Amino acid sequence: MKIREKLEERETQILSTHACLSMNSKGREKEEKPCDIRPCFQRDRDRILYSKSFRRLKDKTQVFLSPDGDHYRTRMTHTLEVSQNARTIAKALRLNEDLVEAIALGHDLGHTPFGHAGERALDAECPEGFKHNEQSLRIVEKLENYGKGLNLTWEVRDGILNHEMDLTPGTLEGKVVRLSDKIAYMHHDMDDAIRGGIIEESDVPDSITSVLGHTKGEWLDGFIHDIIANSMDKDDIRMSEEVYEAFHALRRFMFERVYTNPVAKGEETKVDDMIKILYHYYVGHIDQLPDYLKEMMDRGEASRERIVCDYVSSMTDRYAVATFQEVYIPKSWTVL
Repeated sequence: MKIREKLEERETQILSTHACLSMNSKGREKEEKPCDIRPCFQRDRDRILYSKSFRRLKDKTQVFLSPDGDHYRTRMTHTLEVSQNARTIAKALRLNEDLVEAIALGHDLGHTPFGHAGERALDAECPEGFKHNEQSLRIVEKLENYGKGLNLTWEVRDGILNHEMDLTPGTLEGKVVRLSDKIAYMHHDMDDAIRGGIIEESDVPDSITSVLGHTKGEWLDGFIHDIIANSMDKDDIRMSEEVYEAFHALRRFMFERVYTNPVAKGEETKVDDMIKILYHYYVGHIDQLPDYLKEMMDRGEASRERIVCDYVSSMTDRYAVATFQEVYIPKSWTVL
């Protein structure tokens, strides 16, 4: 018996009856020979971790645009915190931790430079629209590996696509990641906002702290414990009604005081203009895109506008600024 088969057999012995077993995966779009060592979801996790799109997350904005300071979150550290929260919940509920980790590591691959500001700019300009969760799926299905994709399992792709709150993943593991994403960003965005002098913990209304506690650590711990307590041995992932109401109240507070704060978001109008200008530049200069993107367009796999979105959204914050400067900022002419 191969190591993979032993691990799959172990899953049947230790995981919940509600867990998604590796051996029961719906499989990949392109059939592959199974790995001798790794179950399918672990293999997917590795493919995402080694992808270029994942590495670029380290230089993409989470909330604060290009902050001065080493301790502010980036899109990559956000992703790692989502993964840790989700794995903690999954382990306690005896769900498939490999599946949870793969979904968590891949859920934000499609984010633009400069976070949701970049996403809104592309969505406004592209006739087909732009959503980062759909782009994350497009990356793992079509764009990574120079247009070949990563050929991930159905369960991982489903979890990546459906990690937004208004969508419903097809597995409990996907539902764990969906909630863990929101818990993670409220926790660490509050931490960054306090570090940046935007708000203080004491600003959070008593109606929220009376339920969740008075510190960021208490909130995170309380959310995770509540999810585990209310989801144990159930075919759903849920919070208690009281905590769920406080969860949404805290989200509203964060949107009012942080995500729309003019101090934290004062530079976003510049981002909007820059991303839109880059988009239109490449629509008119399609020859400057990477060859594999142009080949996808020539084969009729995507429109010119979609291919340009693929390219611009893949940029890191630094690369987007450098490209804008290269294209639009005149250089000094020096005669030696």
